[in-house]
Amino acid sequence: MPSCAAGPSRRKLSPAAHPRSGLLDFESAPDPPHGSAAGSPAKQMANPNALSNGHLHCRQNGHSLSKRDVRKKNGVVKETKENGVSNGSIYKRTFNESFEQAPMYVSILTYAGFVVATSFGYLRDFLRACGLQKTIVAVEREEQKDFVPLYQDFENFFTRNLYVRIRDNWNRPICSVPGPKFDLMERVSDDYNWTFRFTGKIMKNVINMGSYNYLGFAETDPSALKTVGTMLHKYGTGVCSTRQEMGNLDKHVELENLVAEFLGVEAAMAFGMGFATNSMNIPALVGKGSLILSDELNHSSLVLGARLSGATIRVFRHNNIQSLEKLLKEAVIHGQPRSRRAWKKILILVEGIYSMEGSIVRLPEIIALKRKYKAYVYLDEAHSIGAVGPTGRGVVEYFGMDPNDVDVLMGTFTKSFGAAGGYIAGKKELVDYLRVHSHSAAYASSMAAPVVEQIIRAMKCVMGLDGTTKGLQRVRALAENTRYFRRRLHKLGFIIYGNEDSPVVPLLLYIPGKIGAFARRMLARNIGVVVVGFPATPIAESRARFCVSAAHTREMLDAVLDALDELGDFLQLKYSQRSKSSRPELYDETCFELED
Repeated sequence: MPSCAAGPSRRKLSPAAHPRSGLLDFESAPDPPHGSAAGSPAKQMANPNALSNGHLHCRQNGHSLSKRDVRKKNGVVKETKENGVSNGSIYKRTFNESFEQAPMYVSILTYAGFVVATSFGYLRDFLRACGLQKTIVAVEREEQKDFVPLYQDFENFFTRNLYVRIRDNWNRPICSVPGPKFDLMERVSDDYNWTFRFTGKIMKNVINMGSYNYLGFAETDPSALKTVGTMLHKYGTGVCSTRQEMGNLDKHVELENLVAEFLGVEAAMAFGMGFATNSMNIPALVGKGSLILSDELNHSSLVLGARLSGATIRVFRHNNIQSLEKLLKEAVIHGQPRSRRAWKKILILVEGIYSMEGSIVRLPEIIALKRKYKAYVYLDEAHSIGAVGPTGRGVVEYFGMDPNDVDVLMGTFTKSFGAAGGYIAGKKELVDYLRVHSHSAAYASSMAAPVVEQIIRAMKCVMGLDGTTKGLQRVRALAENTRYFRRRLHKLGFIIYGNEDSPVVPLLLYIPGKIGAFARRMLARNIGVVVVGFPATPIAESRARFCVSAAHTREMLDAVLDALDELGDFLQLKYSQRSKSSRPELYDETCFELED
């Protein structure tokens, strides 16, 4: 195996933390002495491996993994066992994901639909400019015409001419807990969706297929919420201070210790907002002189955090290990632009489950690349923690890997745990650094105690610390519902994206005119769905996104599937031809082994 550091400068892990980062820094250094390790293994947070004799030695649980310890079958590396004990965490799962290509006529009709809608948009703009059609959107006042415009008129073209026509399908107000069923407030528009008014009617017991209530903890059971009510009376509704000042409660400490135990890491830190967990902490970990390698389909919170950091950002193709390794090779060989110095840090940003594609990260291969090129991995498990894995511990457990292999574990409490906020977990030195340097810790208000208690009760239930197996039953119910729902959709002839174990199920609609028709007709059948189109998705890949929950009964899922079967025939949405994936290069990758 070639040396991990190549090019004009070799890199080693500094045994001391970089003064501006909670992650250990890469430093330019000459080749290490023959037979010596690069850096101190005890201090290497992101990578316990050492560079010796030009080879990457992998230490995991005190054992060295070599070619003798792995076997390759059907392109998948599987670990062997000695005396029934696993020697390491190697990729043990086949990857069954589907990204079927739509027929050519569907793509043609999709683009034709946007062309027609855009053409009529220009016509309506012309009629508004001539005064033949009333302008409802905000316009510049006549006395301000000589000043610089506050906004460019064309920037609002898509909103006023395309989005508004189907705007009634989004932001629908509900008036109940978003459990497996919810109550919806009826509203109508008298001006073609520019404004809405409520009729006063309530749509009762709408089947909820859009909320991230993966484990069903969005509930109103008085017995389950008794401890939450107790915390409300004891601590009140808010803390009114930051964690660094007077907002550090004993409940926060209890929660963070529980999260660390749940994930199997040294420490964790909780934050009051999931979006800010990414956007405000990534800038504390990397900065100028660092390189961020980001999956092209990463969530906007990761994108914002990367941009705010000031680090150089390069994007690799979604879940494409070859694309990622190419960027890593170039980064190691060429270093920083102009100066050609080695990057201070290389941080790989990925998600556990991608919320628009329903795909699962190829974590084992990414960890192998991280070790090979001495990079760091930031894993966002917002949609995967609690939702996958035998006991709900996310994609790390799903692949049977060691959580210490991931440098920064991030997740949210808003989805599987029915609360709010997020966390970052990992090495104690990382968490201690963020307690001081995180913008969220310094400026954001602490989590309210009742919210913390809700997370604690849900997490204890999943861990079995409440003395029952209800949490494990929820995890298994979610897995069963997910596979059942996906299998039935495949049989009905729909094109769906993602991994067979992902509770996020995108159903492709394609043609823009069918977005509104689909959502409205599903609601008429008392089923609430989320539809997504351009620019949130590629222009030719509009979709409905279903989120399966452990709280969904088989009868609910069957009712949804029956409605989809009927509506799929009516709107002609059954495009599947069982054709080969249009993106085979994303998943037909070389399997990376850890060599001795």
